[in-house]
Amino acid sequence: MTTPADTHDVRDPELPGRLLVTERDELVPLLRSRPDEDFALPMAACPGWTVRDVLAHCSSALMRTVENRFEEGVFSPESNDRDIAERADWTNARVLDELERGMTEAGPVINRAGGALDMLALGEWVHAGDVRVALGEPGAYAGRGLPEALALLGTVTRERGHVPLHADLDDRDEPLKLGEVSGERSPGRFIGDAATLVRLYAGRPLDGAAGYELAGVSPEELNLFGG
Repeated sequence: MTTPADTHDVRDPELPGRLLVTERDELVPLLRSRPDEDFALPMAACPGWTVRDVLAHCSSALMRTVENRFEEGVFSPESNDRDIAERADWTNARVLDELERGMTEAGPVINRAGGALDMLALGEWVHAGDVRVALGEPGAYAGRGLPEALALLGTVTRERGHVPLHADLDDRDEPLKLGEVSGERSPGRFIGDAATLVRLYAGRPLDGAAGYELAGVSPEELNLFGG
């Protein structure tokens, strides 16, 4: 597996955009090949939402970014529900068209935001993994974008002052350093595969995940997304 740059280096401003474009090229063709009934499948990671709901949420969030529409309360549960409802009469193809456009055009905007929107790019990639789980597709929270996603995870956790963690990954040659290493707290330790590590940081169900070891930090402390 390709090893991304040290995640404790200076922020790479092109990284979020690269991650979105890489995932676009993987996810959108997959979704266009699926029958309409698959878009009605429930999402274990997002209770109460369907695959289509998650895709509508992702596409609307990206287009808000492209169009600089960040009114008060944006991305709250109520705002997300309104965005999904606004697309209720759209065809699945139109939702995918908007998603593809958003994944193409939002990257440069996120790149220029100096880190303020990095979490959005990471969240979009995580939701792509959620969709793969719902569709029974392999490669959830992994795939071609994983090196960029891990590097972005390192950037986000460092800039947010998140709990420090050293991760020894089965599918990565070098240990991954995450969070803020300030000396005030000894880093926790994770041993396992990268997809399981992502699940922990995203607060996703671990059903079917590979075995792992976690010491010095709880899963709840790692969760970046809350809930």
